[in-house]
Amino acid sequence: MALEVGNKIPEILGSDQDGRLIKASDYAGRKFVLYFYPKDSTPGCTAEACSFRDNFYDLKKRGYDILGVSVDNEASHKKFIEKHELPFPLIADTDKKLVQEFGLWAEKTLAGKKYMGTLRTTFLINEEGVIEKIITPKEIKTKEHADQIIDYLDEQAKKQN
Repeated sequence: MALEVGNKIPEILGSDQDGRLIKASDYAGRKFVLYFYPKDSTPGCTAEACSFRDNFYDLKKRGYDILGVSVDNEASHKKFIEKHELPFPLIADTDKKLVQEFGLWAEKTLAGKKYMGTLRTTFLINEEGVIEKIITPKEIKTKEHADQIIDYLDEQAKKQN
């Protein structure tokens, strides 16, 4: 059962690259981008992470923190963060608990072979820990993903004014 817009996210999100437990309540009163990606150091995932890195302060200005999640381990995340100078934490969901809770662990196909993997998906979470927007795998353009979110946020801000 996948989480949907309007659902509250789970309290325990997992451990980051330093083994620190990350909880939804750590972000209470703050909005954040929670993005799930398949694998550290692959071309698409690197492009997506660098898009967030390059737009980190623009998202901060709009009131959003960034938190990435993949099923890679802490050591892999640490290396990925250091190599690409990522200014945000990455959750090591090695037991696949979070990807399953969000409904993102699914059968995928690559070169005609079927396998289980993470569906690249992004959630915009409000100050109460509730999902406000879901950006699906088909919508995500990895190289400009942060720009996609910024455009969406700017559009929403215009509608409110």
